Amino acid sequence: MKLDKDYILRMINDLVKSIAFIVLGKNDIEYELPEKDEYSSVDFLYVKLLELVNQGKINEAEDILFDEINTSDMRQFEMAMSFYLYLNDFDDDYLESNDYSRDEIKEGIKSICKEYGVSSMIEFLF
Repeated sequence: MKLDKDYILRMINDLVKSIAFIVLGKNDIEYELPEKDEYSSVDFLYVKLLELVNQGKINEAEDILFDEINTSDMRQFEMAMSFYLYLNDFDDDYLESNDYSRDEIKEGIKSICKEYGVSSMIEFLF
């Protein structure tokens, strides 16, 4: 059973890396925060999402992500993908105890890609 969980975790990480390459031309996705006094509105949003996840409010964080995402800003796309990678680093017990699952991570990634109009480019990955 642990092998299945490890496989799914790696599959999601590889999926996001593939999306990063196809959509952003990058080999990896890692949203990096600048010095705190230089935060943009996107940086503040990312910090807020991570804080909510750490408090166990994963569904609330995801709702905020979709409410506030600006689909004309590819930096926000990278931030959203980083958000899902962050979620993917949590173990299944944490996700389940906070009413979330790895399947929801995959669905969230698909939904973000759809919002950005890139779902047709990455359909073969799903």
